[in-house]
Amino acid sequence: MANEVCLRNNDLERPWLLEQYQSRGGYEQLKRILAGEITPAQVIDEVKAANLRGRGGAGFPTGMKWSFISREAPGQKYVVCNSDEGEPGTFKDRDILRYNPHQLIEGMIIAGYAIGATRGYNYIRGEFWEPYMRFQGAIDEAREAGLLGENILGSGFDFDLHVHLGGGAYVCGEETALLESIEGKKGQPRFKPPFPAHFGLYGRPTIINNTESLCSIPVIIEKGGKWFSEIGVANSGGSKLFSISGNINKPGVYEIPMGTPFAELLEMAGGMRDGRKCKAVIPGGSSSPVIPGEQMLDLTMDYDSIQGAGSMLGSGAVIVMDDTNCMVRVLERMSYFYYEESCGQCTPCREGTGWLYRVVSRIENGQGRPEDLELLEDVTRKIAGRTICALGDAAAMPVQGMLKHFRDEFEYHIEHKRCKVGA
Repeated sequence: MANEVCLRNNDLERPWLLEQYQSRGGYEQLKRILAGEITPAQVIDEVKAANLRGRGGAGFPTGMKWSFISREAPGQKYVVCNSDEGEPGTFKDRDILRYNPHQLIEGMIIAGYAIGATRGYNYIRGEFWEPYMRFQGAIDEAREAGLLGENILGSGFDFDLHVHLGGGAYVCGEETALLESIEGKKGQPRFKPPFPAHFGLYGRPTIINNTESLCSIPVIIEKGGKWFSEIGVANSGGSKLFSISGNINKPGVYEIPMGTPFAELLEMAGGMRDGRKCKAVIPGGSSSPVIPGEQMLDLTMDYDSIQGAGSMLGSGAVIVMDDTNCMVRVLERMSYFYYEESCGQCTPCREGTGWLYRVVSRIENGQGRPEDLELLEDVTRKIAGRTICALGDAAAMPVQGMLKHFRDEFEYHIEHKRCKVGA
Protein backbone atom coordinates (compact mmCIF):
# COMPACT_ATOMS: atom_id res chain seq x y z
CA MET A 1 0.00 0.00 0.00
CA ALA A 2 3.06 2.26 -0.05
CA ASN A 3 3.13 5.29 -2.36
CA GLU A 4 -0.64 5.15 -2.84
CA VAL A 5 -1.46 8.78 -2.08
CA CYS A 6 0.98 11.69 -2.22
CA LEU A 7 3.81 9.97 -4.14
CA ARG A 8 1.67 7.83 -6.42
CA ASN A 9 2.73 9.63 -9.61
CA ASN A 10 6.47 9.67 -8.93
CA ASP A 11 7.09 6.94 -11.48
CA LEU A 12 6.09 9.32 -14.28
CA GLU A 13 8.90 11.02 -16.19
CA ARG A 14 7.81 14.60 -15.36
CA PRO A 15 4.96 14.21 -12.87
CA TRP A 16 4.76 17.92 -12.07
CA LEU A 17 3.29 18.76 -15.49
CA LEU A 18 -0.47 19.13 -15.96
CA GLU A 19 -0.56 16.72 -18.91
CA GLN A 20 1.19 14.02 -16.85
CA TYR A 21 -1.07 14.56 -13.84
CA GLN A 22 -4.20 14.35 -15.97
CA SER A 23 -2.94 11.12 -17.57
CA ARG A 24 -3.50 9.50 -14.17
CA GLY A 25 -6.95 10.98 -13.60
CA GLY A 26 -5.82 14.31 -12.24
CA TYR A 27 -8.61 16.88 -11.66
CA GLU A 28 -11.27 14.24 -12.34
CA GLN A 29 -12.49 14.44 -8.73
CA LEU A 30 -12.76 18.21 -9.01
CA LYS A 31 -14.81 17.77 -12.19
CA ARG A 32 -17.15 15.34 -10.44
CA ILE A 33 -17.62 17.77 -7.58
CA LEU A 34 -18.25 20.78 -9.81
CA ALA A 35 -20.71 18.72 -11.86
CA GLY A 36 -22.81 18.36 -8.72
CA GLU A 37 -22.11 14.67 -8.08
CA ILE A 38 -20.73 15.42 -4.60
CA THR A 39 -22.03 18.12 -2.27
CA PRO A 40 -19.83 20.22 0.06
CA ALA A 41 -21.24 18.35 3.06
CA GLN A 42 -20.38 15.02 1.45
CA VAL A 43 -16.80 16.18 0.83
CA ILE A 44 -16.39 17.00 4.52
CA ASP A 45 -18.02 13.71 5.52
CA GLU A 46 -15.53 11.75 3.40
CA VAL A 47 -12.59 13.62 4.92
CA LYS A 48 -13.96 12.86 8.39
CA ALA A 49 -14.44 9.19 7.48
CA ALA A 50 -10.84 9.07 6.25
CA ASN A 51 -9.63 9.81 9.77
CA LEU A 52 -7.09 12.16 8.19
CA ARG A 53 -5.19 13.90 10.97
CA GLY A 54 -3.11 16.98 10.19
CA ARG A 55 0.25 15.99 8.76
CA GLY A 56 2.11 19.11 9.86
CA GLY A 57 2.69 17.99 13.43
CA ALA A 58 -0.36 18.79 15.54
CA GLY A 59 -2.40 15.83 14.27
CA PHE A 60 -5.78 17.60 14.50
CA PRO A 61 -8.60 15.87 12.52
CA THR A 62 -8.84 17.63 9.15
CA GLY A 63 -12.55 17.04 8.54
CA MET A 64 -13.43 18.39 11.95
CA LYS A 65 -11.38 21.54 11.29
CA TRP A 66 -13.26 22.11 8.03
CA SER A 67 -16.62 21.66 9.74
CA PHE A 68 -15.90 24.58 12.08
CA ILE A 69 -16.53 27.00 9.21
CA SER A 70 -20.08 27.80 8.18
CA ARG A 71 -20.25 27.62 4.39
CA GLU A 72 -23.30 29.86 4.41
CA ALA A 73 -21.67 32.66 6.42
CA PRO A 74 -21.50 35.83 4.29
CA GLY A 75 -18.23 37.33 3.10
CA GLN A 76 -14.85 36.03 2.02
CA LYS A 77 -13.31 32.82 3.33
CA TYR A 78 -9.80 31.48 2.75
CA VAL A 79 -7.93 28.21 2.30
CA VAL A 80 -4.29 28.42 3.41
CA CYS A 81 -1.68 25.73 2.86
CA ASN A 82 1.27 25.62 5.26
CA SER A 83 4.32 24.69 3.17
CA ASP A 84 6.78 26.47 5.47
CA GLU A 85 8.33 23.18 6.66
CA GLY A 86 10.84 24.64 9.09
CA GLU A 87 11.08 21.75 11.57
CA PRO A 88 14.67 20.43 11.58
CA GLY A 89 14.75 16.99 10.00
CA THR A 90 11.61 17.57 7.91
CA PHE A 91 11.84 17.53 4.11
CA LYS A 92 8.71 15.74 2.88
CA ASP A 93 6.44 18.63 1.81
CA ARG A 94 8.95 20.07 -0.60
CA ASP A 95 8.85 16.79 -2.53
CA ILE A 96 5.10 17.27 -3.01
CA LEU A 97 5.73 20.79 -4.31
CA ARG A 98 8.43 19.50 -6.65
CA TYR A 99 6.82 16.33 -7.96
CA ASN A 100 3.06 16.48 -7.34
CA PRO A 101 2.00 20.14 -7.27
CA HIS A 102 -1.22 19.66 -9.23
CA GLN A 103 -2.61 17.18 -6.70
CA LEU A 104 -2.03 19.81 -4.01
CA ILE A 105 -3.78 22.43 -6.14
CA GLU A 106 -6.73 20.11 -6.72
CA GLY A 107 -6.90 19.43 -3.00
CA MET A 108 -6.94 23.14 -2.21
CA ILE A 109 -9.72 23.82 -4.73
CA ILE A 110 -11.81 20.98 -3.26
CA ALA A 111 -11.22 22.39 0.23
CA GLY A 112 -12.36 25.80 -1.01
CA TYR A 113 -15.50 24.26 -2.47
CA ALA A 114 -16.24 22.44 0.79
CA ILE A 115 -16.11 25.56 2.97
CA GLY A 116 -17.28 28.14 0.42
CA ALA A 117 -13.91 29.89 -0.05
CA THR A 118 -12.90 31.51 -3.32
CA ARG A 119 -9.29 32.38 -2.46
CA GLY A 120 -6.32 30.30 -1.42
CA TYR A 121 -2.72 30.93 -0.42
CA ASN A 122 0.21 28.54 -0.24
CA TYR A 123 2.83 29.79 2.22
CA ILE A 124 6.14 28.33 1.01
CA ARG A 125 9.42 28.56 2.88
CA GLY A 126 11.54 31.23 1.21
CA GLU A 127 14.60 28.97 0.85
CA PHE A 128 12.58 26.46 -1.22
CA TRP A 129 13.22 28.13 -4.56
CA GLU A 130 12.93 25.06 -6.82
CA PRO A 131 9.72 23.87 -5.08
CA TYR A 132 8.32 27.40 -5.36
CA MET A 133 9.05 27.56 -9.10
CA ARG A 134 7.47 24.13 -9.65
CA PHE A 135 4.35 25.07 -7.72
CA GLN A 136 4.02 28.46 -9.39
CA GLY A 137 4.42 26.78 -12.78
CA ALA A 138 1.61 24.36 -11.89
CA ILE A 139 -0.64 27.29 -10.88
CA ASP A 140 0.02 28.93 -14.23
CA GLU A 141 -0.81 25.70 -16.07
CA ALA A 142 -4.02 25.18 -14.11
CA ARG A 143 -5.15 28.75 -14.64
CA GLU A 144 -4.42 28.49 -18.35
CA ALA A 145 -6.53 25.31 -18.52
CA GLY A 146 -9.48 26.97 -16.78
CA LEU A 147 -9.00 24.97 -13.59
CA LEU A 148 -8.33 28.08 -11.50
CA GLY A 149 -9.94 31.51 -11.53
CA GLU A 150 -13.50 32.57 -12.24
CA ASN A 151 -16.23 30.15 -13.27
CA ILE A 152 -14.05 27.03 -13.18
CA LEU A 153 -15.03 24.68 -16.02
CA GLY A 154 -18.28 26.64 -16.46
CA SER A 155 -19.53 25.52 -13.04
CA GLY A 156 -20.13 28.97 -11.59
CA PHE A 157 -17.59 28.25 -8.84
CA ASP A 158 -14.68 30.68 -8.45
CA PHE A 159 -11.37 29.83 -6.82
CA ASP A 160 -7.96 31.40 -7.31
CA LEU A 161 -4.68 30.52 -5.72
CA HIS A 162 -1.57 32.55 -4.87
CA VAL A 163 1.88 31.80 -3.47
CA HIS A 164 3.39 33.69 -0.54
CA LEU A 165 7.10 33.18 0.05
CA GLY A 166 8.16 33.23 3.69
CA GLY A 167 11.35 34.71 5.06
CA GLY A 168 12.75 31.57 6.70
CA ALA A 169 11.37 32.11 10.22
CA TYR A 170 10.66 28.84 12.02
CA VAL A 171 7.90 30.45 14.09
CA CYS A 172 5.92 31.15 10.91
CA GLY A 173 5.17 27.45 10.73
CA GLU A 174 2.72 28.21 13.55
CA GLU A 175 -0.57 28.87 11.81
CA THR A 176 -1.40 32.30 13.23
CA ALA A 177 2.16 33.60 12.80
CA LEU A 178 1.88 32.41 9.20
CA LEU A 179 -1.31 34.46 8.77
CA GLU A 180 0.38 37.53 10.23
CA SER A 181 3.23 37.08 7.74
CA ILE A 182 0.86 36.81 4.75
CA GLU A 183 -0.79 40.04 5.92
CA GLY A 184 2.60 41.76 5.75
CA LYS A 185 3.13 41.98 9.50
CA LYS A 186 5.85 40.62 11.75
CA GLY A 187 5.48 36.85 11.94
CA GLN A 188 4.43 36.43 15.56
CA PRO A 189 1.73 34.07 16.87
CA ARG A 190 -1.68 35.43 17.82
CA PHE A 191 -3.52 34.76 21.05
CA LYS A 192 -6.16 32.06 20.65
CA PRO A 193 -9.14 32.16 20.79
CA PRO A 194 -10.35 33.39 18.41
CA PHE A 195 -9.19 30.56 16.19
CA PRO A 196 -8.58 30.96 12.43
CA ALA A 197 -11.87 29.20 11.58
CA HIS A 198 -13.62 32.28 12.98
CA PHE A 199 -10.98 35.01 12.70
CA GLY A 200 -8.25 34.03 10.27
CA LEU A 201 -6.60 35.69 7.30
CA TYR A 202 -7.60 39.36 7.12
CA GLY A 203 -10.05 38.65 9.93
CA ARG A 204 -12.09 36.22 7.83
CA PRO A 205 -12.89 32.49 8.39
CA THR A 206 -9.88 30.45 7.30
CA ILE A 207 -8.79 26.83 7.24
CA ILE A 208 -5.06 26.15 7.46
CA ASN A 209 -3.76 22.70 6.57
CA ASN A 210 -0.39 21.15 5.93
CA THR A 211 0.80 20.41 2.38
CA GLU A 212 0.53 16.64 2.80
CA SER A 213 -2.96 16.91 4.31
CA LEU A 214 -4.35 18.89 1.37
CA CYS A 215 -2.51 16.75 -1.19
CA SER A 216 -4.29 13.68 0.21
CA ILE A 217 -7.78 15.08 -0.44
CA PRO A 218 -8.25 14.17 -4.15
CA VAL A 219 -7.32 10.54 -3.44
CA ILE A 220 -9.70 10.41 -0.46
CA ILE A 221 -12.54 11.69 -2.67
CA GLU A 222 -11.61 9.25 -5.44
CA LYS A 223 -11.32 6.08 -3.34
CA GLY A 224 -13.43 7.02 -0.32
CA GLY A 225 -12.72 7.94 3.25
CA LYS A 226 -13.21 4.34 4.39
CA TRP A 227 -10.51 3.12 1.98
CA PHE A 228 -8.05 5.72 3.25
CA SER A 229 -8.81 5.05 6.90
CA GLU A 230 -8.29 1.32 6.48
CA ILE A 231 -4.76 1.84 5.12
CA GLY A 232 -3.71 2.88 8.61
CA VAL A 233 -4.62 1.82 12.12
CA ALA A 234 -7.14 2.99 14.72
CA ASN A 235 -6.81 6.73 15.41
CA SER A 236 -4.18 7.07 12.67
CA GLY A 237 -5.80 6.78 9.25
CA GLY A 238 -4.11 6.56 5.88
CA SER A 239 -0.57 6.53 4.62
CA LYS A 240 2.02 9.02 5.80
CA LEU A 241 5.16 10.60 4.38
CA PHE A 242 8.21 10.14 6.57
CA SER A 243 11.45 12.01 5.95
CA ILE A 244 14.15 9.86 7.48
CA SER A 245 17.74 11.01 7.89
CA GLY A 246 20.80 10.55 10.07
CA ASN A 247 23.21 7.61 10.30
CA ILE A 248 21.41 5.45 7.73
CA ASN A 249 22.28 4.24 4.25
CA LYS A 250 19.34 5.62 2.22
CA PRO A 251 17.99 8.85 3.70
CA GLY A 252 14.91 10.13 1.90
CA VAL A 253 11.13 10.45 1.86
CA TYR A 254 9.07 7.27 2.21
CA GLU A 255 5.28 6.90 2.05
CA ILE A 256 4.07 4.04 4.24
CA PRO A 257 0.82 3.01 5.93
CA MET A 258 0.28 4.40 9.41
CA GLY A 259 1.11 1.71 11.94
CA THR A 260 4.10 0.32 9.98
CA PRO A 261 6.78 -0.96 12.38
CA PHE A 262 9.73 1.41 12.70
CA ALA A 263 12.03 -1.54 12.03
CA GLU A 264 10.48 -1.85 8.55
CA LEU A 265 10.94 1.85 7.83
CA LEU A 266 14.57 1.58 8.93
CA GLU A 267 15.05 -1.39 6.60
CA MET A 268 13.51 0.58 3.71
CA ALA A 269 16.04 3.31 4.46
CA GLY A 270 18.89 0.86 4.05
CA GLY A 271 19.49 0.15 7.71
CA MET A 272 22.17 1.62 9.95
CA ARG A 273 25.29 2.96 8.27
CA ASP A 274 28.33 0.71 8.68
CA GLY A 275 26.15 -1.75 10.59
CA ARG A 276 26.41 0.28 13.78
CA LYS A 277 23.95 0.14 16.67
CA CYS A 278 20.84 2.34 16.61
CA LYS A 279 21.40 4.45 19.70
CA ALA A 280 18.56 6.97 19.55
CA VAL A 281 15.72 8.14 17.32
CA ILE A 282 13.92 11.47 17.19
CA PRO A 283 10.59 10.32 15.67
CA GLY A 284 8.82 13.51 14.65
CA GLY A 285 11.22 16.38 14.08
CA SER A 286 13.64 18.00 16.51
CA SER A 287 10.90 19.20 18.86
CA SER A 288 9.78 15.66 19.70
CA PRO A 289 11.53 13.98 22.65
CA VAL A 290 14.18 11.41 21.79
CA ILE A 291 13.50 7.67 22.14
CA PRO A 292 16.30 5.12 22.80
CA GLY A 293 17.04 2.98 19.76
CA GLU A 294 16.17 -0.39 21.33
CA GLN A 295 12.77 0.92 22.45
CA MET A 296 12.11 2.55 19.07
CA LEU A 297 12.70 -0.73 17.24
CA ASP A 298 9.67 -2.18 19.04
CA LEU A 299 7.32 0.70 18.10
CA THR A 300 5.04 1.34 15.14
CA MET A 301 4.81 4.61 13.21
CA ASP A 302 1.47 6.03 14.35
CA TYR A 303 0.24 8.64 16.80
CA ASP A 304 -0.70 6.38 19.70
CA SER A 305 2.39 4.17 19.61
CA ILE A 306 4.86 7.06 19.59
CA GLN A 307 2.84 8.98 22.19
CA GLY A 308 2.81 5.94 24.43
CA ALA A 309 6.61 5.98 24.34
CA GLY A 310 6.64 9.56 25.60
CA SER A 311 7.22 11.35 22.30
CA MET A 312 5.27 12.61 19.26
CA LEU A 313 4.84 11.54 15.65
CA GLY A 314 4.91 15.26 14.79
CA SER A 315 5.78 16.09 11.20
CA GLY A 316 7.10 12.61 10.47
CA ALA A 317 10.74 13.71 10.48
CA VAL A 318 12.68 10.69 11.71
CA ILE A 319 16.27 11.40 12.77
CA VAL A 320 18.28 8.23 13.43
CA MET A 321 21.50 8.35 15.46
CA ASP A 322 24.08 5.62 15.95
CA ASP A 323 26.46 5.02 18.87
CA THR A 324 29.02 7.54 17.61
CA ASN A 325 26.74 10.44 18.55
CA CYS A 326 27.19 12.44 21.74
CA MET A 327 23.75 13.33 23.08
CA VAL A 328 25.07 16.43 24.83
CA ARG A 329 26.42 17.79 21.55
CA VAL A 330 23.17 16.91 19.77
CA LEU A 331 21.14 18.77 22.40
CA GLU A 332 23.46 21.77 22.27
CA ARG A 333 22.80 22.11 18.54
CA MET A 334 19.03 21.78 18.93
CA SER A 335 18.91 24.22 21.85
CA TYR A 336 20.83 26.78 19.83
CA PHE A 337 18.25 26.46 17.04
CA TYR A 338 15.30 27.23 19.32
CA TYR A 339 17.19 30.06 20.99
CA GLU A 340 17.80 31.65 17.59
CA GLU A 341 14.28 31.05 16.29
CA SER A 342 12.27 32.35 19.26
CA CYS A 343 10.32 35.39 18.07
CA GLY A 344 10.76 37.02 21.46
CA GLN A 345 7.11 37.79 22.07
CA CYS A 346 6.79 35.65 25.23
CA THR A 347 9.22 36.16 28.11
CA PRO A 348 9.44 32.46 29.13
CA CYS A 349 10.46 31.51 25.58
CA ARG A 350 12.62 34.56 24.83
CA GLU A 351 14.63 34.21 28.05
CA GLY A 352 14.22 30.49 28.70
CA THR A 353 15.57 29.29 25.35
CA GLY A 354 18.70 31.34 25.98
CA TRP A 355 19.11 29.74 29.41
CA LEU A 356 18.72 26.25 27.96
CA TYR A 357 21.30 26.83 25.25
CA ARG A 358 23.86 28.47 27.54
CA VAL A 359 23.63 25.77 30.22
CA VAL A 360 23.83 22.87 27.72
CA SER A 361 26.72 24.61 25.96
CA ARG A 362 28.50 25.02 29.30
CA ILE A 363 28.20 21.27 29.94
CA GLU A 364 29.35 20.39 26.41
CA ASN A 365 32.42 22.61 26.75
CA GLY A 366 33.62 21.08 30.02
CA GLN A 367 32.39 23.79 32.36
CA GLY A 368 29.25 22.09 33.65
CA ARG A 369 28.27 21.91 37.32
CA PRO A 370 26.35 19.08 39.06
CA GLU A 371 23.44 21.44 39.77
CA ASP A 372 23.09 22.26 36.05
CA LEU A 373 20.93 19.22 35.38
CA GLU A 374 18.32 20.27 37.93
CA LEU A 375 18.60 23.83 36.58
CA LEU A 376 17.81 22.59 33.07
CA GLU A 377 14.78 20.68 34.27
CA ASP A 378 13.58 23.68 36.27
CA VAL A 379 13.89 26.00 33.26
CA THR A 380 11.93 23.61 31.02
CA ARG A 381 9.12 23.55 33.58
CA LYS A 382 9.00 27.33 33.54
CA ILE A 383 8.77 27.42 29.71
CA ALA A 384 6.43 24.56 28.78
CA GLY A 385 2.77 25.51 28.64
CA ARG A 386 3.46 29.19 29.41
CA THR A 387 3.77 30.67 25.92
CA ILE A 388 1.37 31.84 23.21
CA CYS A 389 2.52 29.20 20.73
CA ALA A 390 4.23 25.83 20.99
CA LEU A 391 7.79 26.99 20.27
CA GLY A 392 8.51 27.15 24.00
CA ASP A 393 7.34 23.56 24.40
CA ALA A 394 9.38 22.61 21.33
CA ALA A 395 12.51 23.93 23.04
CA ALA A 396 11.73 22.30 26.38
CA MET A 397 10.75 18.79 25.29
CA PRO A 398 14.07 17.77 23.67
CA VAL A 399 15.87 18.75 26.88
CA GLN A 400 13.45 16.72 29.00
CA GLY A 401 13.77 13.71 26.70
CA MET A 402 17.57 13.77 26.65
CA LEU A 403 17.83 14.04 30.44
CA LYS A 404 15.30 11.24 30.88
CA HIS A 405 17.03 8.73 28.63
CA PHE A 406 20.69 9.83 28.42
CA ARG A 407 21.31 11.53 31.75
CA ASP A 408 24.47 9.46 32.25
CA GLU A 409 26.14 11.21 29.32
CA PHE A 410 25.43 14.61 30.83
CA GLU A 411 26.73 13.47 34.22
CA TYR A 412 29.88 12.08 32.55
CA HIS A 413 30.47 15.41 30.79
CA ILE A 414 30.16 17.28 34.07
CA GLU A 415 32.40 14.92 36.05
CA HIS A 416 35.11 14.25 33.45
CA LYS A 417 34.94 17.50 31.43
CA ARG A 418 34.76 15.52 28.20
CA CYS A 419 32.46 13.33 26.15
CA LYS A 420 31.58 9.79 27.17
CA VAL A 421 31.34 8.63 23.55
CA GLY A 422 34.67 7.10 22.55
CA ALA A 423 36.05 7.40 26.07
